[in-house]
Amino acid sequence: MTQNNNTTYEGTLLVRGKGIGFVSIPDHEEDIVIPTESLNFGLDGDRVEIELLDPRAAHAARAGKKPGERQEGRVVRVIEPARSEFVGLVEMKPTPTSGSGGKENWRLLPDNRRIHIRPVLPEATDTHKGMKVVVTIDAWQNPHVDPVGSITEVLGPAGNHETEMQAIIRSGGFSENFPEHIARAGQELYEQREDIFTKAIEDTKGDNPRRRDMRHAPTCTIDPADAKDFDDAISLELLENGHVSVGIHIADVSHYVQDGDDIDMEARERGTSIYLVDRVIPMLPEVLSNDLCSLRPHEDRLAFSAVFEMNEKGEIFDEWYGQTIIHSDKRFSYEEAQTVLDNQDGEMLTELNSIMTISRALRKQRYKNGAIAFEQPEVRFELDDDGKPIRAYTKVRTETMLMIEDLMLLANRKVAEYVHQLSKKHNHEAAFVYRIHDEPNQERIEDLATFLHALGHEFKTHQGIVSSKEINKMLKGIEGKPEEELIKTATIRSMAKAIYTTKNIGHFGLAFKFYTHFTSPIRRYPDLMVHRMLRRHLDQSPISKKELTKYENLSAQSSEREMTAVRAERDSIKYKQVEYMQGKVDQEFDGTVTGVTDWGVYVEDKESRAEGMVRLASIKGDYYEHDAKKYRIKGQRTGRTLSLGADVRIKLVRADMEERQLDFELVEKKKK
Repeated sequence: MTQNNNTTYEGTLLVRGKGIGFVSIPDHEEDIVIPTESLNFGLDGDRVEIELLDPRAAHAARAGKKPGERQEGRVVRVIEPARSEFVGLVEMKPTPTSGSGGKENWRLLPDNRRIHIRPVLPEATDTHKGMKVVVTIDAWQNPHVDPVGSITEVLGPAGNHETEMQAIIRSGGFSENFPEHIARAGQELYEQREDIFTKAIEDTKGDNPRRRDMRHAPTCTIDPADAKDFDDAISLELLENGHVSVGIHIADVSHYVQDGDDIDMEARERGTSIYLVDRVIPMLPEVLSNDLCSLRPHEDRLAFSAVFEMNEKGEIFDEWYGQTIIHSDKRFSYEEAQTVLDNQDGEMLTELNSIMTISRALRKQRYKNGAIAFEQPEVRFELDDDGKPIRAYTKVRTETMLMIEDLMLLANRKVAEYVHQLSKKHNHEAAFVYRIHDEPNQERIEDLATFLHALGHEFKTHQGIVSSKEINKMLKGIEGKPEEELIKTATIRSMAKAIYTTKNIGHFGLAFKFYTHFTSPIRRYPDLMVHRMLRRHLDQSPISKKELTKYENLSAQSSEREMTAVRAERDSIKYKQVEYMQGKVDQEFDGTVTGVTDWGVYVEDKESRAEGMVRLASIKGDYYEHDAKKYRIKGQRTGRTLSLGADVRIKLVRADMEERQLDFELVEKKKK
C-alpha cells in the first residue's frame, strides 16, 4: 500500500472496538479508518494530523465512488493530547515490558475502554492492587510498546461510591473543585453585588436605557425539584389589546463574567456543567451559579431577556431583546406547577394557563413543520447515605417540562433569526454561534430503513434521503409498541450529531432554519458567547473576522467538551445500573431484546433499563443461530425465533462491576 505524503489533514481521533481509530475530515463522507498499527502515539480524543493511505482510494472516495475498502489513514503526529492524566484500576499483568525497572507486571487498566494502551507502573506495590489511581505518562518511546507511567494520586478502592464517581470525573478531564484564584474571583464578584445592582438600576433610566426594568411583571421559575441553579424565568402580562407579553428571562452571566477574565477562562476549559447521578459539577463557581447569577425567587436579579407580544395561538406580533432586571415571585418545581394546572387552583394560575396554551400551540406548529419527537425516558436513582442505589426508575415527564422546553426553543430560534435579520438590515455579516444539526448520512438512513423493514415497519426513503416529517410519521406509528424505545434509539444513532459553530446550516431535527443556544449560560459556555455576541449586535458593534475565528474555535472546543460530559454522565448511570443489579443475582425481570449478535442477544430490564447479554450457549432446548437479515436468532430444531424488540422474561446470573457488564439467562414465561 502506498502512502500519500503530500497532503495531511487535521481532526479528532476517535478510537473504538479493539483499538481501531476514526477521523472525520473535509470532503470525505465517511470517516477515515486508522488501523491499530497506524495510530502512532494517538489516543482517543486527541487532535491529530493524519495522512491518507492509498491515494487512489482517496480520489475514488472524493469522486463519490465506492472502492473495495473504506479509506484508511495513518496518524502522523499528535497536535493536542485530549488528556494529561489517565484514571483506572491497578492490575497485575505477567507480560514483561522493557524499561520498567523490574516491576513491569503492574499496569493501569484505564476506566475509559477507548484508551487502548495499558501503562506500565514500575513504582506500584501490593498496596495499590485493586485501587483506582491517577497516572501520568513518563516515557513512551515506541507506539507499539505500552508507555511507562507514574501514580500521582490514589482515588480509593475500586467499587467504593466516591472513588468511582471521582474516577468518572477525572477520566473526563473534569475537576469537581475550582482553583483557589477562581473561587476567590467568584467571591469577590459576590461581595460587589450591591454596587453591581445599584449601577444596573441606573442603566434602566434615561431616554435610551441599556437595561429594561421588568420587576413589575408576574414572574416565576419552573425547574426540577432539586435544582439549585435557575437559568431561566418566565413572565406573563395581559395587554389591553387582548394579547399577552411573554418574557423569557435568562441569567445575565455575561454581565458578571467578562470575556477573557479568570472565571471566563476556567468556564471555557470546562465548557459545560456535568450532571452525574449524585451531583452536579458546575461550569461556574457555586457562588455565581447557585446565587449571584441564579434567578432566585423573591430577589432582584439581572437577566438577558426575549420578550414577545403574542396571542394564545403562539403567533408573534412584536419582539424585543435586551438586558433586564427581574424579580421572580415564585419558584415552582415541575410537579408543583403541574398540580396547579391539573387542579386549576393555586398561585399564578392565570399566568400558567396562558403559558400552557401558548406552549401547546408552539409544539403543535413545530411538529407540523417537521420537528422530530425524540423524547426518550431518563433513568434516575434513589441512593442511600453511602451512595448505593436502592431504587432505579424512569423519570416521569410532566407537561410542564414540555411547556418550559417549548418556550426555551422559541427563544433560541427567535434570537438566531433576529441576529440574522439585524445583520442583514445593517449590512453586517451575521457573526454568531449557532447550534446546528446536519441532515442524516444517506448510508445510515438506508441502514435504518433496512432495520425498520425487518421489524415490519414502513419507512420511505429516496436513496438515503428522508424528510424529518417522514421520520416523525414513522415514530408516530410505533408509539406504544414494545419496540418503540429501541427504534427511537436506532433512529437517533442514524442522525448527525448537533454541534456548535459560527457557520449556520439550520437544525434538521427541530426543523429550524436558524437556531442557537441562548437559554443556559450558567451551565453552557456557548450560551455565554451568544449573550456577548447578541449584545454586540444590539449595539451595532461589528464582530471582526479575527474574533469570529476565535468564536469558531471555542465552538468546536465546546462541542467536544459537551460530548465528553455526556459520556461521563452515561458512565455514571451505567455504573449505578450494574451496582443496583449486583444485589439481584438470581432474580427474574421483565426485559426487551435490544440487540442480536452472533454470540448472543442483548436485553434490557424494563424497570432499571440496565442492559446485559443472554449468550446463545446459555439458551436451553435448542441450538440457536443468528439470522442477521431479520435481526433475530432461530433454533435449528424447533424453528423458534427471538427477534429484536421482543418481550422476554430474564434471570440475572452475573453482575461484573469491574467490566460494568450484566449476564442474563432466558426464563420460560409461566402460562396463565
